[in-house]
Amino acid sequence: MKRFPYAKVGLAAALAAISLQAGAQGAGARISDGVVKIGVLTDVNGPFMDNVGRGSIVATEIAIEEFGGKVLGYPVQMVSADHQNKADVGSARVREWFDRDKVDVVTELGNSAVALAAMKIAETKHRMSIVTGAGAVRISSEDCTPTNLQWVYDTYALAKVGTQSIVRKGAKNWYYLTADYAFGHSLENDGKQFIEAAGGKVLGSSRYPFPGSDFSSYILKAQASKANAVAIATAGLDLQNAIKQGKEFGLVEGGQQAVAMLMSIVDVNSIGLKDAGGMMFAESFYWDLDEASRKFARKFFEKTKRMPTALQAGQYSATLNYLRAIEKAKSDDVSDVMKQLKTMPIQDAFAKNGKVREDGKMAHDMYLVQVKKPQESKAPWDYYTVLETVPGDKAFQPLSESKCPLVRK
Repeated sequence: MKRFPYAKVGLAAALAAISLQAGAQGAGARISDGVVKIGVLTDVNGPFMDNVGRGSIVATEIAIEEFGGKVLGYPVQMVSADHQNKADVGSARVREWFDRDKVDVVTELGNSAVALAAMKIAETKHRMSIVTGAGAVRISSEDCTPTNLQWVYDTYALAKVGTQSIVRKGAKNWYYLTADYAFGHSLENDGKQFIEAAGGKVLGSSRYPFPGSDFSSYILKAQASKANAVAIATAGLDLQNAIKQGKEFGLVEGGQQAVAMLMSIVDVNSIGLKDAGGMMFAESFYWDLDEASRKFARKFFEKTKRMPTALQAGQYSATLNYLRAIEKAKSDDVSDVMKQLKTMPIQDAFAKNGKVREDGKMAHDMYLVQVKKPQESKAPWDYYTVLETVPGDKAFQPLSESKCPLVRK
């Protein structure tokens, strides 16, 4: 059979193209299924949708875009879903993602029950989970896994940073209005520990079925307690409604201080500076902190027309550093990525002086902030005054107190 000269040329070109592609994808790179796939499991339509939800999806997209849409020459893809704040719904989707869709990491997980279920599945499937939206301490303590990270905050840090300075300023007696589920219980229990350590006392608490809308009976009990401070241990729409109803019942006007145990900038925006002004609470991010935070916030604002919450900024940070770790490790295998993340410094628009610890917690600077009064705000979203910066090793639970079996004692 006669051979045509152009056949050799075509074969040589094809081989050259393959060689170039292999070079672009990095020598020795090990990427499963030829793609890095990130699953964002979040609250799209529920009480936390403004704190996480679509904003956390957008934050993930920004991180992927900044990485050029590829890592080690391989494409990065994102899938997302609504867990409806139900552990069974979240678990079913996580299994589907791992088994059918070949997702490498499931992240956000803005509900502690959903997060605890998802991270156990990830461990079983030898995949990775990064919790950016849930704060129960047990996620990186007694229920820690070798394939999970807790990135943004936990109730220990929120309670410590958000109560002790307020106690020292004179609020000695406290009353808790608490969401009756794992996250709310953790906020209350940790808060009580730090209030008492600072010389204060918790006079009582009311637990309401989550989610809730009518807080009137609980507010009346808080008023009757005569506590100096009323701690509201919930988040999202429930937090906003509780603060607004407390205002209607004259809580603050009666001499009691409302203290949010977890508040975000969108909560402040919804409540308004007139009602939220003067409140103090712990934060892990503020968009106007420095040039890096402002740069990310501008990108986020262009896509959403609002400033990012700490949880959304944390989602951006977790995604960005996950991709950086893959690049450094030249692998998306969970063991390689986890090893890399635990050795590299975490410093970006969200995290200042961050470090991933043995227990999977990413410890970083936390802040005590105060909401500005209307006359103090100079521009839209100019909402916070940072009163204190608390280093991560002071804000988060010491490793010596951790119940995580991964921690060497």
